[in-house]
Amino acid sequence: MRIAVIADTHNHHPARLPGLLAGADELWHLGDVCEPETLEKFERLGPPLRVVLGNNDFYPGWPLTLRLEREGVRFHLEHIPPSRAPVGCEVVLHGHTHVPRDEMLHGVRWLNPGCVSYANRGAPPSFAWLTVEKGKPLGWRVVRL
Repeated sequence: MRIAVIADTHNHHPARLPGLLAGADELWHLGDVCEPETLEKFERLGPPLRVVLGNNDFYPGWPLTLRLEREGVRFHLEHIPPSRAPVGCEVVLHGHTHVPRDEMLHGVRWLNPGCVSYANRGAPPSFAWLTVEKGKPLGWRVVRL
């Protein structure tokens, strides 16, 4: 399963981004969409789109967190990284910092795709591909835009 992970669109994304996400089985947005209309092109791609509420979002239809399980791996999605991993999750995905992350802390993998809308804190705009296959190591590849 290939999951395209994006965060921090802030009402903007490179025009070519939706095309780069073609072939994804799912799309996960880790918050700070701002206006829901920003997601229209991503919704038209077809795969399910999961979105969590960011600190700049005011859309009541998005949850603050999501707990998902794919191919036996338990994921926790949240915009602002929690101070510690929630009980029972193996992978925490977050946005907010605008800087890509791939780090193991106390047996939990912490991932951040970076910010798709603009360069910040020395990191160019980016998104990530998450690959989940039963019995195989989790794949994580940050793509610079």
